Amino acid sequence: MDFVDKEILRILQRDSSTPVSEIAEAVGLSATPCWRRIKKLEEDGVIARRVALADMEALGLSLTAFISVKTAQHNEAWLKKFSEGIRLIPEVVEAHRMSGETDYLMKVVVPDMAHFDRVYKRLISAAEFSDVTSTFSMEVLKQTTELPVDYV
Repeated sequence: MDFVDKEILRILQRDSSTPVSEIAEAVGLSATPCWRRIKKLEEDGVIARRVALADMEALGLSLTAFISVKTAQHNEAWLKKFSEGIRLIPEVVEAHRMSGETDYLMKVVVPDMAHFDRVYKRLISAAEFSDVTSTFSMEVLKQTTELPVDYV
C-alpha cells in the first residue's frame, strides 16, 4: 500500500458512502483509477466490509457493560459451547480471549439494567464459569472504528 491507498482507506473509514469522485479528487486521481484502487483494497481483504454505524442512543441502548469471565476449563469443547452461546446473544457486540487474569472479555450493549440482567442470565447458562465480573461504562471518552493505516 502506498500513500494514496492509505489516504483512500482513511477517507472510507470515516464515511464509506463517500462518492468515488470525491475520494479521487482528495487523493489526486481521476475516478477510474481511484475506483480500481478501492476494488483492489477490497479484493486484497484490506477493506473487509462496508457497514452503516448505528447510533446507540437512537436505538435506546444507553448502557454499556464489560463482562470479564474466568473459567477453570481450558479445552476446545468448553470454548465451542461458550462461543456458540455468545453468538446467540445479540447484545454481546464484542468478545475477546485475553491474556492475564481474565480469560474472556465481552462488550455488551443494552437499554437498561433490567435488560442487562436478562442478558447476564442467558450468558451464565451458556457455559460454566469460575468467575464473572461486570463493569459499566460511565462515559465514552473515545470511540472509533477507524484503524491506523501507517503500519503497512
